[in-house]
Amino acid sequence: MPSEIRSPRLAVLIDADNTSAKIADGLFEEVAKIGEASVRRIYGDFSGSRSKAWADVLSKHAIIPQQQFAYTTGKNASDITLVIDAMDLLHSGRFDGFCLVSSDSDFTRLAARIREQGIDVFGFGEQKTPESFRQACRRFIYTENLLPSVVKDEQSAASAGKSLQPVSAAVPLIKKVLSQEETEDGWVNLGTVGKQLLNLAPDFDPRTFGFRKLSDLIRKTDKFELQQTESGPISIRLKQRTKT
Repeated sequence: MPSEIRSPRLAVLIDADNTSAKIADGLFEEVAKIGEASVRRIYGDFSGSRSKAWADVLSKHAIIPQQQFAYTTGKNASDITLVIDAMDLLHSGRFDGFCLVSSDSDFTRLAARIREQGIDVFGFGEQKTPESFRQACRRFIYTENLLPSVVKDEQSAASAGKSLQPVSAAVPLIKKVLSQEETEDGWVNLGTVGKQLLNLAPDFDPRTFGFRKLSDLIRKTDKFELQQTESGPISIRLKQRTKT
């Protein structure tokens, strides 16, 4: 009997001081799409009111709290402990990826160091997260997109006024990817486009523009053509100008 292929083992490390507990459900649903959250740790001072909301959801998601008392104002012992734990876990060689949950640019070097080791880093933070940290990750997911009220489908896309960015903001990125793919007729596989978008912009996510699927976002821009053969993959190309 063939052995079952195991999902990638992930270490999920949460900075409680820079992350809202409201994203907890959405966070672990998103992590489950990537792999298995083998380690779930959160760092902060849970004796204070700031992290109390996280204390209420720890047991639901089996998160292990790493208590750090704020002995000195202005010094973040939680960040240092998170980094030490991350390096210990990295050198154990047991993990295929790390999920760093924070909007703090201080973790940029940590993300870069883990990737230097050939391990994937998935960042989770607010849209305000500095670009340095976002670019240091293989993929970066905005936590605003993990809130229940933000998730939309094609039918409710008309309410995209709540989206983080306008649909038009996605057009230059998609055009750039298509320009990098040389094909005789201009058609490019949609899956290839999706992978190249993440290579170009680790924080690219259709949900940022109000859609679940990349294909729905592309249709909404009205700048591209999509085609699909019977039971085949979807392809995309820049909309052709009609000759007069």
